[in-house]
Amino acid sequence: MNLQKKLAAKVLGCSPKRVVLSTEHAEELKGAITKFDIRKLINQGIINVVNKKGISRSRAKKTHQQKVKGRRKGFGSRKGRAGARKDKKGNWINAVRLQRRFIAQLKEKQLINNKDYWELYYKVGGGFFRSLNHLKLTINERGLIKK
Repeated sequence: MNLQKKLAAKVLGCSPKRVVLSTEHAEELKGAITKFDIRKLINQGIINVVNKKGISRSRAKKTHQQKVKGRRKGFGSRKGRAGARKDKKGNWINAVRLQRRFIAQLKEKQLINNKDYWELYYKVGGGFFRSLNHLKLTINERGLIKK
């Protein structure tokens, strides 16, 4: 039976450990000494292969769902520095784009004139405004919006 198992493993392209021989057809198995005989027995269902055992993703999926909800982000789970986890330059680019988009909308609606637009534009590029709210506050304080 050992020979048949080895031959079946070669034919099936798997480990001999995964090959299962039917005990009810012992006489037919003993007679099978060529790969051709083994292929016949595989087609008849006398020789079978046990499926590989995979690695379950259930724990990984559960962890991912928790991370999506914002959990598991404490100090013990962090590997990189704050700058590596959240890019400073990316934050800067997003803030500047938001502020420039806002003043462009004001200019398009003709709520601010061209001179004030460029003044604000250069201040945005220079990092004068901490946030969009700071920009709005400055515009209201200086009375730049035309009514």
